[in-house]
Amino acid sequence: MKMDQSLQELFDGRVEQFVSKNKRQSGNYEKAEQKLESLAKRSADIVKVKARGDIINQAVDGDFQTTLYQVHYQYLIRQKGTLYQEEEVEVRMCKFFKNDLIMDKEMNPYVKRPELEIMAEDEHVERNSYQYNRLKAVQYAERWWNSHNPAYKAFENNCTNYISQCLHAGGAPMRGYPGKGTGWWFRNNNWSYSWTVAHSLRLYLGNSKSGLRAREVSSPDQLLLGDVICYDFEGDGRYNHNTMVTGKDAYGMPLVNANTYNSRMRYWAYEDSSAYTPNIKYKFFTIVDG
Repeated sequence: MKMDQSLQELFDGRVEQFVSKNKRQSGNYEKAEQKLESLAKRSADIVKVKARGDIINQAVDGDFQTTLYQVHYQYLIRQKGTLYQEEEVEVRMCKFFKNDLIMDKEMNPYVKRPELEIMAEDEHVERNSYQYNRLKAVQYAERWWNSHNPAYKAFENNCTNYISQCLHAGGAPMRGYPGKGTGWWFRNNNWSYSWTVAHSLRLYLGNSKSGLRAREVSSPDQLLLGDVICYDFEGDGRYNHNTMVTGKDAYGMPLVNANTYNSRMRYWAYEDSSAYTPNIKYKFFTIVDG
């Protein structure tokens, strides 16, 4: 669907904000300010931004119009004389009254899942030997960051399903079928909690003694390509997002790919995310060969 004139003006204004450090507007442009401030902390700036907007759905009720739309941003970022491209897809909802904008907000995809019981790991499970292929994991992350592999079920909150697919593409072996609360697996259109639920994968990575295993490290600069970062945005102990390291910036800090809020080569800290809070907590896991 093509964007109508009022929505296009809103979209064009947001793109302009990303490339203008002097233009400061409140409300609709808060995220742009957060992104620019995050880049400034890293001695980085946006050289160029390209964006495409597409309407997902529209509803009209008299003089009111509600539109759900998505914006695919491509940022050319410069840092210490080097350039790299970051991408993200943002889904937003806006409302107009007689063509006057009365609301525009991001649809926050990072929602908490219900509590899920994770069964205790069996310390006597036989180990499946494997060597984690980080290149293949990253190649998969790059191939599918903004599309769906039809070999797997797609979820509304798809971040952990996507990371699990990346890990498996790197050779991490599944185990535990058919127990949904133990192991890590996807089979016959069925799956373990750890395959699809952010907090469950965080617990699995921290406790698994066979199959897919990981070691927690204390800082993000210790991570390698193909490693995993877990996010607890509210700092309440329940993790609700996962990403995979797919690159490094000029200072050797991770750049990550993710689903749900589809993004690639994004700075690991997520300070420019609408889900970010000062209470955010992270877990850094480096994958261990079996």
